[in-house]
Formats: sequence, C-alpha cells, structure tokens
Amino acid sequence: MNTFDLQKPIAIGCDHAGFTYKEAVKKWLQENGYDVLDFGTNSDASVDYPDFAHPTANAVEKGIAAFGILFCGSANGVNITANKHQGIRAALCWQNDIAILARQHNDANIISIPARFVALPLAQQMIEHFMQTPFEGGRHSNRVGKIACS
Repeated sequence: MNTFDLQKPIAIGCDHAGFTYKEAVKKWLQENGYDVLDFGTNSDASVDYPDFAHPTANAVEKGIAAFGILFCGSANGVNITANKHQGIRAALCWQNDIAILARQHNDANIISIPARFVALPLAQQMIEHFMQTPFEGGRHSNRVGKIACS
C-alpha cells in the first residue's frame, strides 16, 4: 500500500478564487507540523490559474513534494492543468468519500478543491482523508498503470 512520505513538504497552489482557502490551509498545515511549498498566487487579484497549477504539479512530479493541493473557484481549471503532467493524477474532490476513493482507487497525488462550492472545514477534512488514505493497489494498480499516455 502506497502512502505519502509526509517528511517531504506539501505543495500548494491556487488562483485568485482559491487564495483565501490556500492561505487558511497553509496556516493550518504548518500549525500541525507540516512543511508547505507555496506556489501562489499571493492575493485575490485576478490571475491565470495555469501559472500556479504547473509549478505545484512540477514539485509533486519531481518528488520534491509529498503531494499537492490546488484551489480555484470550480477546481476544474487547476485540475485540468495539473493532469497535463505525465506523473500527476489530480482528483477534483467535493466531499470526503471522493477524496478517499481518489487515493484508494486512483493513487491520486494532487487534490483539487473548488473553493466556491466547498466550505473550508470540509476542505480541511478532505485534505486529512487524502493525506491519510493509502492506495489499495491490487486490481487498481493495473488500471492506474493504464492512465499515462505513451
């Protein structure tokens, strides 16, 4: 069973719509003893989400970060962007069970959260579940192995 190496930092990024959540989650993670790599944005001024999703995904893909967290209004933009990276399996999550299944069945390594549609306490719960849930392997390993394009 694969779990995250939580000795490594956690990569986090967002666009303007996710800025408030990113800041709150970053503080919450740091207060709980985790190192965080913050790839921005650093205000609620309008920005282009790929400028922040790509560096977050790069950190996860290169093994610099244990896993990633992305926020934007719907989470669609950051999720699509992150999934352009060959070594990334980003999952758009809006409830705890989705975050758990993303790890158990898909070995997701980035959680994308829609800040305009999920309350902050639920976002934190989903991140906890995502961090703590191992990939089940087994029948899911073959399926995950077929995701990457050759």
